[in-house]
Amino acid sequence: MREMESLTSLEEVNAFIQRHPLAFLYISSTDCSVCHALYPQIQRLMIHYPEIRLGTVNAQEVTEIAGSFSVFTVPVLLLFVEGKEYVREARIVHLDLLDEKIKRVYENVI
Repeated sequence: MREMESLTSLEEVNAFIQRHPLAFLYISSTDCSVCHALYPQIQRLMIHYPEIRLGTVNAQEVTEIAGSFSVFTVPVLLLFVEGKEYVREARIVHLDLLDEKIKRVYENVI
């Protein structure tokens, strides 16, 4: 499984996205059971995409994340290419569909 970099401020999140050409952001909250169940599945899925840098942020700790990234529910999964959002999934995530979306973007960029 791949580890995700823990981001603890909006500044860190924005820097993470700008620093990495392929950046994946996992936005969750402490008391979200869906978030906790999905997290290891996403870590396993992302093994197939080694060039994508992984970051996670807790929306309860970084409250500005909701307004900055239009987060209305958690979990939210975002894939950025050169700082631009290409994939967004929220709450109920179908891993097969997410994998297809990421694969399509990944193959066009790498």
